[in-house]
Parts: sequence; structure tokens; C-alpha cells
Amino acid sequence: MSRIFNFSAGPSTLPESVLLQAKEELLDWRGTGMSVMEMSHRGKEFLSIAEELKSDLIDLLDIPDNYKVLFLQGGATGQFAAIPQNILQGKDKACYVNTGAWSAKAIKEAKKYCDVLVSADAKDSNFTSIPDYSAWNVDREAAYLHYTDNETIHGVEFQDVPDFGDIPLVCDMSSNILSRSVDISKFGIVYAGSQKNMGPAGVTVVIVRDDLIGNAEKSIASVFDYDQQDNNGSMLNTPATYNWYLVGLVLKWVKQSGGIAAMQQHNRAKADKLYQAIEQSALYSNPVEKTVRSRMNVPFVLANAELDKEFLKLASERGLSSLKGHRSVGGMRASIYNAMPEQGVNALIDFMAEFEKNHG
Repeated sequence: MSRIFNFSAGPSTLPESVLLQAKEELLDWRGTGMSVMEMSHRGKEFLSIAEELKSDLIDLLDIPDNYKVLFLQGGATGQFAAIPQNILQGKDKACYVNTGAWSAKAIKEAKKYCDVLVSADAKDSNFTSIPDYSAWNVDREAAYLHYTDNETIHGVEFQDVPDFGDIPLVCDMSSNILSRSVDISKFGIVYAGSQKNMGPAGVTVVIVRDDLIGNAEKSIASVFDYDQQDNNGSMLNTPATYNWYLVGLVLKWVKQSGGIAAMQQHNRAKADKLYQAIEQSALYSNPVEKTVRSRMNVPFVLANAELDKEFLKLASERGLSSLKGHRSVGGMRASIYNAMPEQGVNALIDFMAEFEKNHG
């Protein structure tokens, strides 16, 4: 059976070469006679994998020396709770920007631990835009300012980094990390689940500036305490060893493919051609303001919603999978992360044109 083009929002498609290497090494990693998933996380074999994983991420993102890099569990959802417990540092207020479903979840969780000031809210636009920075209400005395860089459900993505002075900037980059160049030094914390651009689900990367470590709430669970995890090499608990290994393979694939610069160019080209096809169509439309359209997640609706089921059925028969939009917004969604080849986007565009010709 040939592989399909998987447009799932996550877990998402992985580079075929990564899967083939994992298959080849499944039973015997580098002559050890065992699989990575069988290794002790304290053994020299796995420690070498962990060291390469961390080194490659630091290299790819050019992470400054005054940042700690942690590989945790619990996904971004776990970090929604861990962040306020780690970095309030005696303050009782944090600022959050609401641009969609995932930032709303982060806000809801943070309210358990502090007063939340919603500094900007895109609800009035039905989350199809990002409020202008000049309208944001940011309390400079708050512990931090949080935003979600890319909203997978609504298809909205920040095009630059907000600048509000010295207040620590905390960013959820789960769905667009490694997809474009970013200056880590502008952030207090960058965090991301692995299941979009980095590998399979099960690993949560946290990049945290060292001055924000060491003052966690006393009631915090140890596994979410950045200082304790850093002191234990992210192995306070037994890590998801095989997932670390797979993330490491994806990072090496990114490096071998030309690094972040190449990914950025690749992703821009894919997104531009898909948006162009939508713009030129009478059947399809994208509701997001053009200046903040996501390069990772492209939602679109059909002019006649009664055609949705037929569209999905025929798309699946053509090997175009997981195009159904999130239940909260309906329509379609094509997630085109790093590992989605341009051929996949071309195949989708060709199918969309054919479908419109026959059903438009």
C-alpha cells in the first residue's frame, strides 16, 4: 500500500526517511542488539541520544546560553498549568492574549493559579484576526505576557513577535516551531508539543530563560518544576525514551534538509500556492484576515456545506486524508507542517479544482 498525504492537525505526518530509519533501527540500534524503546534512560547509549537531541535543537533554533532546554511530558496542556506555577514569582497577575481555541484553554487553566488579564481578545472577529498591538492592554507589572503563535483550529498565525518591553514573553509554539526563523532571546519561555513539526506525540519542549527558574510554587508537582527537571537532565521521571529518539531523528532531518531557513522557504511556498488556489475559486473560501493567515493550518469552507461529505469522501479515495475541519468551526482544514511535501499540496489543489469543476 502506498502512503497517503496526511493533512492531520496532529499527530501529523512525519518525514518518510525518518520512519524508514526508525524501522531499520527498531530491533537493533547501532549494533547494541536492542531497540531504543528497551534501553535504560540512564545507560550510555540512551544518554548519547539525549545529548544529540538537545544539541541539535540548540543548534537549529540558535538558543542562547542563558536558556534551559527541557524535554517533558504532558503536552502544551500540561504547560498551561506549569507556567504560572513556575514563573509568577510572587506576583498574582499574568497577561494573556486570546486568539483562538488554544489560547482560550491556556487562559482557563491559568485562572486556577492567578488573576488573568486578557490583554487582547479576537473573539469579536470570530478569531479570524489578531488585534492590533496598539490596542493591547498589557500590565507591565504582571508576571508575564502569554500568547499562542499559531492557532491550529482557526488558522491564525502571528507574523512577528510582540514587543512590550521587559515583561517576560511566553509563547506556545506547538504548531509552528521549527517552521521559520525565530529570535529566542525575545522570549522568557517558548514551549511546544512535539506532534506537529517535531515528531510523534509524547514530548513537550520547554525553552526557558534561566532567571525564570528556581522560584516555583511550593505546591507544584515535581515533574512540572523546571528547576528540578533541569537539575535532573529532564529525567526526574523516566522520559518517553523512544519519542525522544524520534524527535531527534526529525531534528536531524531538518538539518539535512537545509535547516530552519529551508523549512521557512518550503512552508511559505506551500501555503502561498494553496491560498492562491482558494482565492481564485468560486467554491472555496478562507475566512482569516490575509495578513495573519497561518502557513501551517489552512481552513477553508465550501460555498455549499451540503457538499462537505462528498468532498471528504472523494478526497479520501484520492489518498488525501484528515481534511475535515475542527468540529467547532466546520468546513475543511489542511495542515501542511514541515514534513508535508509540496507534492501533497499540489495533489490537494488538483483535487480541489477537479471537485469544483464537477460540483461547483
